[in-house]
Formats: sequence, structure tokens, C-alpha cells
Amino acid sequence: MNQMRQQITEKLGGRQETLRQLYFTEKAGEYVRALSSRLGRKPTCCVTTFGCQMNARDSEKLSGILERAGYELTDDEGADFVIYNTCTVRDNANQRVYGRLGHLGSLKKKNPDKRVALCGCMMQEPSVIEKIRKSYGFVDLIFGTHNIYKFAELLVLMFESDQTVIDIWEETDQIVEELPAERKYSFKSGINIMFGCNNFCSYCIVPYVRGRERSRNPEDIVREIEALARDGVVEVMLLGQNVNSYGKNLDSPMSFAQLLLAIEKIEGIQRIRFMTSHPKDLSDELIEVMKNSKKICRHLHLPLQSGSTRILERMNRRYTKEQYLSLVDKIRNRIPDISITTDIIVGFPGETPEDVDETIDVVRRVKFDNAFTFIYSRRTGTPAAAMEQVAPETVREGFDRLLKAVQDTAKERAALLNGQVLDALAEEVNEQDPSMLNGRLSNNMIVHFKGGRELVGRILPVRLTQCCGFYYTGELAGKEHE
Repeated sequence: MNQMRQQITEKLGGRQETLRQLYFTEKAGEYVRALSSRLGRKPTCCVTTFGCQMNARDSEKLSGILERAGYELTDDEGADFVIYNTCTVRDNANQRVYGRLGHLGSLKKKNPDKRVALCGCMMQEPSVIEKIRKSYGFVDLIFGTHNIYKFAELLVLMFESDQTVIDIWEETDQIVEELPAERKYSFKSGINIMFGCNNFCSYCIVPYVRGRERSRNPEDIVREIEALARDGVVEVMLLGQNVNSYGKNLDSPMSFAQLLLAIEKIEGIQRIRFMTSHPKDLSDELIEVMKNSKKICRHLHLPLQSGSTRILERMNRRYTKEQYLSLVDKIRNRIPDISITTDIIVGFPGETPEDVDETIDVVRRVKFDNAFTFIYSRRTGTPAAAMEQVAPETVREGFDRLLKAVQDTAKERAALLNGQVLDALAEEVNEQDPSMLNGRLSNNMIVHFKGGRELVGRILPVRLTQCCGFYYTGELAGKEHE
């Protein structure tokens, strides 16, 4: 009984907060209308996203609230209001933000009505806030990852203050998702199923800026996806730092595989994607659900990070090279047409050329369909930052060797599809050639094919005619899917 009462209280609390933020959205609209009257036109806003799919989903919420308040959305950073939704996984992401902030500062001098806001993971670092205070005092609003649902309320505070509004939380247990959102695509959408991370890989700052794992109630996830399906969405991407550990902290625990089964029953949804999966948590139950599903895409992103067991231990990844290879063998045996992509870091503290050789060995044995390769980025506050760093020239040499191995094996995998007819979701008109459409296969590969704008958002059979390395060109084949 107490457990049920707690769940009801949490749900009511979330809905009360939703209503509260909708009130502030309307109040922000009053300030936007006053600005519009003064400008003699509708004010414009630009939301720029750095980082992962979760950041992209957060930006859709920011855009939805801004549009509801009366702003006109634009991609032009000359807009009246510019917000950067930041990432801090790698240091170069931080440097990109600082560089672009300098440009915004010069634009703001020319437009006294211009406002600038910063949010996201980078803002959870105290050293970043201090630097912004000292060097970028023109920023009007700063908030982090835990209170993004309070954006409308913070907008009102920004309009009512003549100083920088800074609202950073160290953590939260609140989940508020039922707020306006402006989706980039009408036919597909990301869905947050959980927040935070408990893994504490020694190189990663995410647990410190995103907090501990918190799973959304499955009923709320299903209800959101049902609403999206009614709105014409045919593909959903389930998002979490480690979706495989979904449901462990719910009052009534539920596995990620069980959640997928519930989502598969939703009428109108034709494709289900998810990321990211941690190898240590990928269960046999999930493999079986993927194998038997007609909707779950034949793509699995399974970060390796290193093929050296010694380095994996230093990274605190909690699996060995042999365990990773065994897992891939199990997946490919059960789902032969699966596409496996990965993330790999080169230059982790203590890594030797022999360790890179171990990683290349995994690449050649697994034959990844694609791999995102990164040079290790030192993040202050993580255990790896205090370890002895690898010389840059050694890192570069290892990175180049790894990249060649990745490209060779990925091209080999891609070539196997030549001549096949596969379903592609037509996502957009090709920018270089308006007579062509960009489509995405179930295995996440891009294919370009001739087609009209009216086909965008539809799943179509496409014959793959030419392999161009990491993408294909093709042609419509047979009758279009209804």
C-alpha cells in the first residue's frame, strides 16, 4: 500500500509541475508579446544543440516551449534569442562553445534586445560557470541538465532580471516530460526512457553531470509513444545513457526487454530503435526479443572503447576482450542480419601500441558495420584525468592505424548488401540534389534514391545499387509500402 501511495504521489507531483510550467509558458508569452510589439515583428529564437541524441531531444522541448511562448524558430544565430544546449563529453566540445560565444557577444553589442542562454551538461561543471561569469558576462540565462523542465519558469526570471540568471542543481529525482516539444521530424521522435548513469567509467564525466540512473514509469513511456503514433510518428528512438539497465530502480522493476515488448504492441509504430547499450548489461532476454521482433531495427550500438582487457580494466568497463567477443558471437548467431556499431577511444592513459593492436584485433574479428573513433579527451574530475597521459604522437599513430582497420572492415560489411531490396525510411530531401531523397535502412545505413518530397516520412522498398563506402545509392523497387 505504501509503495502504491508513493507512486501516485510521484505521478501527481509530476503532473502538478507540468501544469506549473505551462502557466509559466503563458506568462513568458506576455513578455514575448511585449517584445514583439516593440520590435514591430515576431521575435526569433535559435536553439543550437551540441552532443548526443538526449541533448537533441532536450532541444526539441526547449524549442516547443519557446514556440508556445510566441517565438519564431530559426537556425540563424543572429536571432533575438539564442540558446546553446551544450555537451561536455570531450574538451573540444567545450572549446567550440567558448569560440561561438565570442561571436554571440559581438552580435549582442549590435542588438540590445538579443538574449543568450546556456544549458546542458557543460553547465554542470563549476569551473565552466566561473569562466562564463568572468569572460562572458553578457549571457542572460544559465541552467543545467537536472532542471531543464523548468525552462519556462527560468525564461520568466530572465525577462524580469537585469542580471544573469544562474540555476544549477547538483541532482534531482523529478521527471517531468509532458511539456510542449517541437520535433525536428514529424514522422520520427526520440523518447527519454531513463536519465543519468551509474557506471562511472574512469574517463567519463557523464555520471557527474547527468546524475544517477532514474527510469521513467513504463506507463508514461507507452502513453507518450501512443500519442506520437496518433500524431503520425512511425519510428521511435528510445534514449538513455545505458538503456540495458532500464527499470532497475522502479518500485516494480521491469527489464528493458519487457519495455520493448510493451512498445511493440503500439499500433502505428513501425520501427523501434534504442541507444546506448552497455555490453555488461546486455541480456539473453533482450537478444531474444530483438530476434523475434518485427519492429525493432536490426541495429545495435555496442560501445567497445578498447580491445585490451588491461585498458578496459583501467577504464572500469567491467568486461574483458573475450567477454565482448563472446557477446558479439551470441548476438550474430541469434540475429544474423544485425548491424553492430561501436565507439572506440584511442590514447587512454597507459595505453601502448600493443593495446591498440588488441583493439584492432577486435575490429577485424567483429567486423563492425561502423565505428565512431575518438582520441581520449582528458576530463577534469574523472579518475583517468589523474593518470599518466600518453604522448600525442603515440596517440595519433595508434588512431591512424585503428581508423584504417575500421574503414576496411566497415566497407567489407557494407558491400554485402549490394543488390538487395531493403526497406528505407525516407527522411529528407537531399541538399545537394533535390531530386534525391535520403533514406535510412533498418540497420541504420543511409541510402540515397530518386523520389519526390511527398514520399518523405514513408517506409519504402529500395534496391541498393551502388556501395559508396559507408552509404548506398539505390532506386525505388516495386510497389510503395502503404
